[in-house]
Parts: sequence; C-alpha cells; structure tokens
Amino acid sequence: MARDNECEHSGDEAALREPLSQPSRRRFLQSAAAAATVGAAPHLRAQTQAPVAPAAGTAQTVPPRPVTLNVNGRSYALQLEPRVTLLDALREYAGLMGTKKGCDRGQCGACTVIANGRRINSCLTLAVMHEGETITTVEGLASNGALSPLQRAFIEHDAFQCGYCTPGQLCSATALLEEFRNGAASVVTADIRRRPTKLSDDEIRERMSGNICRCGAYANIVAAIRAAHNGSGQNASAADVDHDHHDHHDHA
Repeated sequence: MARDNECEHSGDEAALREPLSQPSRRRFLQSAAAAATVGAAPHLRAQTQAPVAPAAGTAQTVPPRPVTLNVNGRSYALQLEPRVTLLDALREYAGLMGTKKGCDRGQCGACTVIANGRRINSCLTLAVMHEGETITTVEGLASNGALSPLQRAFIEHDAFQCGYCTPGQLCSATALLEEFRNGAASVVTADIRRRPTKLSDDEIRERMSGNICRCGAYANIVAAIRAAHNGSGQNASAADVDHDHHDHHDHA
C-alpha cells in the first residue's frame, strides 16, 4: 500500500516538473487577453461618449466685468474678474506698483492702502467691493511733487532699510495720524472713553503693530511718526529757525 502511494506522489511530482502543455498555455493567454479587453471597455466607452454637462453647482469661469476705481484722485476703468483682489487690481491692472505683495495673507501689512480714510490690507479685499470709494496708495501721499511731512520724516530718521515694507508703513502711519487726530483710542489708551491726549511711543507701536519690518527699523519708524506728529519735519524746522531768528532780533 505504501508503495502504491509513493508511486502516486512520484507521478504528481513528475507532472509538475513537466512543461505546460501547448493547449493550456494558449487557454491562459486567451483568458488574459479577454480580461484586458473587459477592463479597457469602460475607458473606451468613456472616450466615445459625448461630454456630459457639468452638474449644478460646479465652478464656472466668471467673465470680467467693468470696475471703476478712484485711486489717488484718478479714475481707473478696469475689466476685472470679480475675484481679483484690490492688491492685484492696483498692481497688475492699474499699474501702481508701489503697493507691495508680501505674505498675501494680511499678516505683514506691506499691501496697506487707505480706503475712504481707513487703512486696509488690500490683499484681503476684492476690488469690486471698493467701487465709488476714495483709495490712496503710496503714490498718492505726495502732493504736486512735494513729499508729505511723514515721508520727509521717514527719510530724515532713516526709517527704512530695504524699503519693501515702506509703502505699507507710510500708508498705515498716515492713517494712524488721522485716526489719532479724530480721537480714536487704541488698546494701550489709558481711558478709551476719552480722546487720547498724547501719541506716545507705546501708542505708535500698538497702532503700527499690523505692519512688519523684517529689517528691524522699528525704532526709526516710531521716531519718524513721532516727528511727523509733532510737526518737526523740514517745514517745521524752517519755521522754528525763522521763529528763533525773530526772537534773537527782538532781544538785540
């Protein structure tokens, strides 16, 4: 009995060692080809079918629309896609390259402009939202070719190094001085129920905290804003010299 079993096992091993018969190999190849054809059939049908209309709610390309922006006293008639930010509209469409794109997330303040007297991050707002508003960029701070007192103070106090953040710093500081004159309080104001009486260095730092200077010129920026607030720019200095001259003449 054992001998018969051994013979059977030996026959099985011999069969396994033998090469596949030609009919078996042919059936295998035919089966593989049939499976590949079935797998490719849906793809082939998808290519031959007509395109299906997009389902409701699918994002569509929005055509540009006319947008008129009043920037630095000039009207700009632009064709803008509604999702264009005010920053990109100023730089890429109106050609006003003074406003800088820094983080593009409203964190660095390089893109600060003034809209209706209020400073905003132009990278976080859409251009179409500001039709009819008065927008001021750094190009509009000078008047008739003469720098503003704040711009002169920035130069005199060396309140910039690489200069990339300077346009946003200037626009923010310009609005800051106007806000203080209008009695707007800040987080560090001693009594927010009353008009702040003094624009201290702490007040300036807090009110300028949304503008980052990666060069670290903060001390000079604070000094420049304080000087502009106190009227100690070039014009003020000339007035002081003239006042001192009259005093000296009177004493003489």
